[in-house]
Amino acid sequence: MAPPLDGLHLDVDAVSGICGSISIACWVLVFTPQLIANWTCGSAEALSIQFIIVWLIGDVFNIAGAVLQGVLPTMIILAVYYTLADVVLLGQCFYYRGFTWRDEPCTSTSEPSRAHAGNVNADANEGTALLGDASRHESDWTGLSPAVPHISHADPPPPTVLQTVIWNTCIVLMVCAAGILGWFLGQKAKGDETEPSAGRGEDSLTFSVWGQVFGYLCAVFYIASRVPQLILNYRRKTTEGLSMLFFIFACLGNVTYVLSIVAYEPRCEHRQCESGEVGRIYGKYMLLNLSWLAGAFVTLLMDFVVFCQYFYYNTTHGDKFSQRSNDADIVADGQARPQRDDTAYDHRPLLQRGDSVNALP
Repeated sequence: MAPPLDGLHLDVDAVSGICGSISIACWVLVFTPQLIANWTCGSAEALSIQFIIVWLIGDVFNIAGAVLQGVLPTMIILAVYYTLADVVLLGQCFYYRGFTWRDEPCTSTSEPSRAHAGNVNADANEGTALLGDASRHESDWTGLSPAVPHISHADPPPPTVLQTVIWNTCIVLMVCAAGILGWFLGQKAKGDETEPSAGRGEDSLTFSVWGQVFGYLCAVFYIASRVPQLILNYRRKTTEGLSMLFFIFACLGNVTYVLSIVAYEPRCEHRQCESGEVGRIYGKYMLLNLSWLAGAFVTLLMDFVVFCQYFYYNTTHGDKFSQRSNDADIVADGQARPQRDDTAYDHRPLLQRGDSVNALP
């Protein structure tokens, strides 16, 4: 029985096919994490509407340029899927935010709470409760019963950056494995069929003026689409609500997309290539795909800036959170709330306090 990889030659075309398959797997799932994040939060405030709209325009130009230029079928399939996925994500954003073009950063929850507290204090009268709804704490009497232990209602801590990185890495590896498996199954289905060398020479690489125009317009819109998202992150001072898997899949999809184009083996019209013909064919091929390569590469660099914002704001957010915890005892009028000495209290249930029982007559 032959091994599974028997007869499987990993040449340049195979590397291009594997990278293309991984790229397709990444782009198929790229919008799913952000769609889930928006649905979980019930909001799309973290995502820039302008980012999605400009990206959608770039995808439309991508389809036109890819079809007119006659590039790889993988590029055309991805261009069509990009457009459909953009429409779905844009529809979800409009559902949560309404039909708007502007990106307005939402204020933090602490600011409205302080404003509300100020309004309550300003409008207080004889009929106003001493404590507002936000300042009241529910009493927990379970600790008074010896049969019922005290139950803590503290929220679980959010995942750390390390835990998030490990989880995202595992998902990315599974997606890469799925892409490689898809290419492998496709090669096994082809069997011994081989592509003819005809049609891969220099004469087959023809420039389409409109294809190149649309290709470069696509690259410009792809690069420009990241700018509104970077600005929105800066204005919000956080990346909360953005799924990092969204940008991880985009980065990996762009990397493998570029590799699938660069991994190209020139073939001459004749069996024997003339001197310098291989380099000339490869140079013409790269020039033909330059707009798509430039758009993917520069977009990749701008996605790295999003990652930098993510790690920076997560670090500063942790410091601010600890500072806010220390300042939580400051009341609205600026007076310090007196600190409670927890050591002066006996936290045991009442019936279990031996000194209280002995003190009874």
